Amino acid sequence: MSQRSRISSKSIDWISLTVFLSLLIIGWLMLYASVYDSNVSYAYLDFDSIIGKQTIWLAIALVAFVVVYAIDWQFWNTFALPIYGVAIFLLIMVLIVGTEIKGATSWFTFGGVSFQPSEIAKFATALAVSGFLSSYKSDIRTKNSILISFGLILLPVFFILLQSDAGSAIIFVSFFMLFYRRGLSPLFYILGFSIAGIFIGSLIFGPRIIVLAAALLGLGILIYNIGDSWRSALIFFLISSISILLYFRDLYWYGIGIVAISTAVYSFMMFQERLFRTLTLVLPAVLISTMLAFGSTFAFESLLEPHQQDRIDVWLRPEKSDPRGARYNIIQSKLAIGSGGLQGKGFLKGDMTNLNYVPEQTTDFIFSTVGEEQGFIGSFGVIFLFTLLIIRTIIIAERAKNVFIQNYAYCVAGIFFVHFFINIGMALGIMPVIGIPLPFLSKGGSALLGFTIMVAVLLRMDMARFRA
Repeated sequence: MSQRSRISSKSIDWISLTVFLSLLIIGWLMLYASVYDSNVSYAYLDFDSIIGKQTIWLAIALVAFVVVYAIDWQFWNTFALPIYGVAIFLLIMVLIVGTEIKGATSWFTFGGVSFQPSEIAKFATALAVSGFLSSYKSDIRTKNSILISFGLILLPVFFILLQSDAGSAIIFVSFFMLFYRRGLSPLFYILGFSIAGIFIGSLIFGPRIIVLAAALLGLGILIYNIGDSWRSALIFFLISSISILLYFRDLYWYGIGIVAISTAVYSFMMFQERLFRTLTLVLPAVLISTMLAFGSTFAFESLLEPHQQDRIDVWLRPEKSDPRGARYNIIQSKLAIGSGGLQGKGFLKGDMTNLNYVPEQTTDFIFSTVGEEQGFIGSFGVIFLFTLLIIRTIIIAERAKNVFIQNYAYCVAGIFFVHFFINIGMALGIMPVIGIPLPFLSKGGSALLGFTIMVAVLLRMDMARFRA
């Protein structure tokens, strides 16, 4: 055996490849189980059946894997921007000549075969962002690099939102994993989580309790910066207790008034430079939180479509959603998963799966098939495989000798994590139902092809670590 062939064999990340192939096999079996009917004879290469179409797409994906794996990794670095440009062009074209499916104009249709360009846009954006941040002129900690990096993400998001496909647009949040690794300020993440928390809290508890909490938090920070005296802690405890009591006595504005007056008195009595700096940060933060809290309610009621409101209500306020309407899918999915028990009912023996009790079981809720037929052990196995794939991807990133490869690996890890976390969260009822497929398991040729290409490029890039 030649030195070159020994290096080629050694350079393949066999763990990642094995996990990838395992998920492909599990995905095909679970999809087959979700459409299985003992009275139907299946043609596995027939585009008129779900399993036949998926089998053909699986064969296409495997061929694409071999072809892409044979391409030198530097090709993707060199042509990252042209590939990104083609993806943006496809996103624009689908708005003009695309086919509307389930309310979203996100597919090209050719004689019964549909293709979703947003799946390829994820891969193309990963290449473009990785290429830009690997340039010696870029630094994610500078304003220009931040604007360009955000722009590369927001451009495809804009066109995807025009397609009414908010689920695919959310996936692009995954690129912030790379930004964090490259040194983006934690303030962006604090701000993002704070806005999300205010929006969620406002819908669950109402905007008034969020404003009161923000005001008390601001007062607490102010008092803490005055000193560590036990008197300050006692005073803050008393003010908080009185304000919360007034809130529950329907005297909300009196509670807010007490907090505001206490803040003014403390600022006047304890005026010092450090306190003044804290006050100039706390007051705008409380005011912005107030606007966001009441603005969240307005945006939910006035800007979101009824079906989007239903999805959020199912997630955050299930008591307001119809158990036979918007909440039906979640209820049936949780029942199917729970009925599997420890070991599951067995392959092709899931009652709820066979009787089609779970809507969209081949796409959004494919994990419910795993839960019912394979039980806790099978569900844990699938979760373990995805976790292992993400960990191996991060390992590939950290051992890479080239910045572009490291960037791309983190992009892939982020994309897989967001897909995996949200889809399984949807099936369990802890995340909103936003139409995100589970990689390699959910039905869909575009997604399967896109994820396969990502893995093939990643494994090919990993070979570069053996070069001198």
